[in-house]
Amino acid sequence: MPRVSTSKLTAGALAFAAAYAYRVYKRRDEPSAEEQAALKDNAQLFKGKELKLLQQLLQLDQRHLFDNWKPPGEEDAEKARLVEQLQQLDQTYPGGLAAYVSNAKRLLADSKAGANPFEGYTPSVPQGENLDFGSAEFQELEREGVKAASNAAFVLVAGGLGERLGFSGIKLALPADTARGACFLQVYIESILALQKSSGASSPLPLAIMTSDDTHALTEQLLEEHSHFGMQPDQVTLLKQAKVACLSDTDAHLALDPKDGFKLQTKPHGHGDVHALLHGSGLLSKWQQQGVRWVAFFQDTNGLVFRAIPAALGVSAQQNLDVNSIAVPRAAKEAIGGIARLTHSSGRAMTINVEYNQLDPLLRATGHPDGDVADSSGFSPYPGNINQLILKVDSYAGDAGPHPGPHSGDFPRELPDDAKVGFTSINQVWGQQYSPVRNSPEDARAKHKSGTRTL
Repeated sequence: MPRVSTSKLTAGALAFAAAYAYRVYKRRDEPSAEEQAALKDNAQLFKGKELKLLQQLLQLDQRHLFDNWKPPGEEDAEKARLVEQLQQLDQTYPGGLAAYVSNAKRLLADSKAGANPFEGYTPSVPQGENLDFGSAEFQELEREGVKAASNAAFVLVAGGLGERLGFSGIKLALPADTARGACFLQVYIESILALQKSSGASSPLPLAIMTSDDTHALTEQLLEEHSHFGMQPDQVTLLKQAKVACLSDTDAHLALDPKDGFKLQTKPHGHGDVHALLHGSGLLSKWQQQGVRWVAFFQDTNGLVFRAIPAALGVSAQQNLDVNSIAVPRAAKEAIGGIARLTHSSGRAMTINVEYNQLDPLLRATGHPDGDVADSSGFSPYPGNINQLILKVDSYAGDAGPHPGPHSGDFPRELPDDAKVGFTSINQVWGQQYSPVRNSPEDARAKHKSGTRTL
């Protein structure tokens, strides 16, 4: 049975969240007359942290949650059920509901105003390695990467179901090949076990899998039914991603279930939750103490990613990179984020993913009238981001505490200016290290006809 960690954070992180909320929203022990009225005189049903949370929500302009509450003595159990859910959501998001709503309001306001998240930044071509699959340079780096794998851990972000693909189970159970019928999870585990053997690792290479409420039990079942595909049971850790509240409008009002006025609608947050889970569960610290030096992140239906991981590990080890993004050649203006180096007018610089609909306008606004154009290779000089990362554990564990970033690729924002950040792009024509399953067969055929590379 895999060890299971939830999304609850460490005591230190929760203390920080409580302190943050207290600084931003002043709490009183006794509700005011206005709060009593908003709660329909139900404040008396709640004490301590429950009451303080309700007061905080009123200050966050969430009084609609209580509009349909009846006087005390009526539906009290249902009111308590809603408050219990609110407390759970408050505890599982770094900074609590105060931070969640505040972040949502800021992002929604910026989107409405058309704010440029990279205002003041000038893009330039990032430093990185462009490799031809199977070349002498590729093979040398691959050999280096196999050695480095002896001190590596692996993180699989796998919170989704296969419904969009016409598959009723979890994506990890989808067949990855037709010759054997092996599922994606089997292919991934076999690849890690092969690296474990080839690298001469002195102990099993750990694998963490981020699941969700929708996939957790099914992932456990898949592992148990197949004896963990050859891994030792304690070699695999499941980290269940918590859900966050849905929003009903652009004012960041929390959404009640239309069929149940005492229940909030919730959804998985984003891939960035994996960082909070690794830190908050203590797993990353444990790996660091066990001598793990590198952590490789990959996603649920990219079956050929292990063609690229060894060489990318070699680049990380050779250059001592804090962050190494595995990338793909990207056509100019292609609808995939591009990795760019951004330098602010203040001197602050970072290498990070810039979404395709932001990269071209940013280039045009900073002295590149044609925007994102191909170089002599026929591709954009800004390689395609595929959200597969290799992070150096000492930097990762030391500089990035639990944070609520929705995207795994946002991690470089957390690093100091002197961090070493690069990329490894491998010729996709031969390497095909980016081949995620994202569409049903019908949609994939239509995209293929339109010339879309990612099916």
